[in-house]
Amino acid sequence: MATVEIYTKAFCPYCARAKALLEAKGADFTEYDITFDTPKRGEMIERAGGRTTVPQVFIDGRHIGGSDDLAALDRSGGLDPLLAA
Repeated sequence: MATVEIYTKAFCPYCARAKALLEAKGADFTEYDITFDTPKRGEMIERAGGRTTVPQVFIDGRHIGGSDDLAALDRSGGLDPLLAA
């Protein structure tokens, strides 16, 4: 199974949606709550190429993007192969 990381904030509906999709796929993921964690937020921005919104999802170190990007990847059939890797 792939290594999945997701940067989130408390009370973020987009974060909840992305996590629900990953859970529905049976994917284990590491969640980094950056609500009050400034160093992790900086790490996320650097890894995400300057993107500051949450969630930001990474699969095996590859930046997937946010909730809409993750959902679009799933709709196109590209998510399952990444998660199975």
